[in-house]
Amino acid sequence: MDIIEINKVLSNQVRIDILKWLKKPEENFPAPLTFHDFGISVGLIHKKTGLSQSTVSEYLNMLLRTKLLICTRNGKWTYYKRNESEILKYLTTLSDEL
Repeated sequence: MDIIEINKVLSNQVRIDILKWLKKPEENFPAPLTFHDFGISVGLIHKKTGLSQSTVSEYLNMLLRTKLLICTRNGKWTYYKRNESEILKYLTTLSDEL
């Protein structure tokens, strides 16, 4: 786990917002909720941010590279959800080291 890299990724409010939204998707994405066991579609995340598709894709890729998100493809759709075990590992490591 690269604490510095994760901290860099979390230095952006929108990336933090994405993690917050995915923590409680039923509260943060419009009904009818298209939440599946494998997460929220990239389209819904993109729409909620109000940013360009390329920016949102880059943000999601950054969160994936640091393993804070899990990505699942289902047909032509891509879904994202939080990687709770990796987030807990990050928090524990941060707490232990500081």
